[in-house]
Amino acid sequence: MAEFARSHEPAGAAATVRSDAWLQSGFTLIELLVVLAVVGLLAALTVPVAELTVQRSREQDLRLALREIRSAIDQYKKAVDDGRIPKRADATGYPESLEVLVEGVSDGKDAKKRKIFFLRRIPRDPMNPDSAAEPAETWGKRSYESEPNEPREGKDVYDVYSRSTRVGLNGVPYSKW
Repeated sequence: MAEFARSHEPAGAAATVRSDAWLQSGFTLIELLVVLAVVGLLAALTVPVAELTVQRSREQDLRLALREIRSAIDQYKKAVDDGRIPKRADATGYPESLEVLVEGVSDGKDAKKRKIFFLRRIPRDPMNPDSAAEPAETWGKRSYESEPNEPREGKDVYDVYSRSTRVGLNGVPYSKW
């Protein structure tokens, strides 16, 4: 009997039933817009947090690189003061360049004149945008003879600083770290 009823239904009624079922199983335009709005809101909240995380990571890399280079400069100066590295009469006792810290210097107190190395490699300034520059060129270098407020390069390297003009999360410019 059910087969008889189905076979005698008008064609339009069956099409209406099928299209109603399709509409009920899909999403409406409003539902799609709401989903897109929620996804957009989540993305808008996530992007600043991701940028902050990247900046914190780069700042940590900057701190570590500065500490590593400054420690190597101090170790070089101590080796000069201990008489392990010969010092010219007009020299300050600080390295002439950052490359000297990697290349090494002959130990004056060692009978075999083995080299003393202070760095394995020169770390890059993570705030420097030029990825093609040599790592030593990414840093600003302060000579012993220059003033702290106006660092200038000279015949030695007393300190290093970032050349970035940006300001850190702590409000201090990277060049003053």
